[in-house]
Amino acid sequence: QVQLVESGGGLVQAGGSLRLSCAASGSTRHINTMGWYRQAPGKLREYVAHIEFSYNTYYADSVKGRFTISSENARNTVYLQMNSLKPEDTAVYYCWIPPATWGKGSQVIVSS
Repeated sequence: QVQLVESGGGLVQAGGSLRLSCAASGSTRHINTMGWYRQAPGKLREYVAHIEFSYNTYYADSVKGRFTISSENARNTVYLQMNSLKPEDTAVYYCWIPPATWGKGSQVIVSS
């Protein structure tokens, strides 16, 4: 069993930056991929980015060039550096281990 805890959300003005962190605990030895999804009010949860622990990274088109996913202590901590934030990035951001392990989420609000 793996537990995920996100941190680092908050309120920021458009154009600003935030960094989200996700710490994994429990049975982390076999984790090969970690990532982020987000869910805006009234919308479906959508994919944001993921990292494979070969260190390949992948991004949704909507965040490519603005967000960077990285990891530390492979299989334990993942970060999402979010730059040039837009109001449409406002959402609850969820840490994710495929296929279906989720954190509780971290709120990000971007004001215009």
